[in-house]
Amino acid sequence: MIMNFGATADAVLDGVVTSTPRVPGVVAMVTNRYRNIYEGAAGKRRLDSAADMTTDSIFAIFSTTKAITGTAVLQLVEEGKLDLDAPARRYAPEIGKLQVIDGFDDRGEPILRPPKRDITTRMLMTHTAGLSYDFINRTYNRLAEEKGQPSVITATKACLMTPLLFDPGERWDYGTNIDWCGQIVEAIADRRLGDVFKARIFEPLGIKDMTFELTDPMRQRLAGIHARSADGSLSPMDFELPAKPEVHMGGHGLYGTVGDYMRFIRMWLNDGVGEHGRVLKAETVRMAEKNHLGDKKVTPITGVIPALCNDAEFFPDQSKSWGLTFMINDEEAPTGRPAGALGWAGLANLFYWIDRQNGVGGFWATQILPFGDPTSFIGYMNFETAFYQSLRQRMAS
Repeated sequence: MIMNFGATADAVLDGVVTSTPRVPGVVAMVTNRYRNIYEGAAGKRRLDSAADMTTDSIFAIFSTTKAITGTAVLQLVEEGKLDLDAPARRYAPEIGKLQVIDGFDDRGEPILRPPKRDITTRMLMTHTAGLSYDFINRTYNRLAEEKGQPSVITATKACLMTPLLFDPGERWDYGTNIDWCGQIVEAIADRRLGDVFKARIFEPLGIKDMTFELTDPMRQRLAGIHARSADGSLSPMDFELPAKPEVHMGGHGLYGTVGDYMRFIRMWLNDGVGEHGRVLKAETVRMAEKNHLGDKKVTPITGVIPALCNDAEFFPDQSKSWGLTFMINDEEAPTGRPAGALGWAGLANLFYWIDRQNGVGGFWATQILPFGDPTSFIGYMNFETAFYQSLRQRMAS
């Protein structure tokens, strides 16, 4: 399987960096429970630089940060320090100040009211608290444009103080929920989120190059973010998240390598055990991978800032649920990913999956805006499909 898949995967990577339109560079890996079984890199770190993309390149991993923050939350639940169903304001009082927005009045001022119920950490973990992002929600976008609501990329406490779009618990809507989870972790641990990650997750997993605050050596390997124009061309962007963020944003703030993320994926494949110690109990892993949305379902993402996000959906016309904290595909996906597998993505077109049934997982990393870039997404789908075709051939032989 490895040899056949490796050649096919290399061809997929080479194809996306030479096609028209193209991606500037890509790193992709697949792991089983014990080691990486494929590692590939193609293209350039930046199109205005001679540096090749390499498997140790550093990426802004954006929302693939969320699962790591979720893991820190689950550790506190195991220790009896955090009740998922208690009001989240017990741990992070500021969240108790958020009100529901019911539109705007004739003067353009927000119409606000108290929520009918408290937000819980479970709601935050399942994206049912009522929060969103300005690049996927028109109300938030209006607040940003007309009222100066700061963007989440400012990594400030002020950027988290957004109104709720609906009463907590009513439906799924993607947003700053896991950033608030990071605030809860910090409050309970009395440490910055990056320090919690390092001691309680990164060291047991053997992760070396993952941080909220880029070091100079890491910056030397940094893959640049590119903007996709309407004509399909790409332009390098001089964009970095804040070097010394006021808030370690648990929803999107990490930089890291694909190889280190594979160590995190292997921990989930191995019932919570990392290379240098246990991170989660096996029963916690099994609990987290279950559907925690009930009858509610994950809905498509609608982009409202074209430079940042296209309309996007994993596996259209298929049912998707949410665990703690991953998307769960309820049906076998067109790629061959089985029902019950976990996965999600990051804004600059990074994608991962965790298939505990078959003991495998993968990660595909590019650095392109807007999210839902067709070339990146199709390349990833081809990569995952090639893997499952190879897996099926191996199982049939």
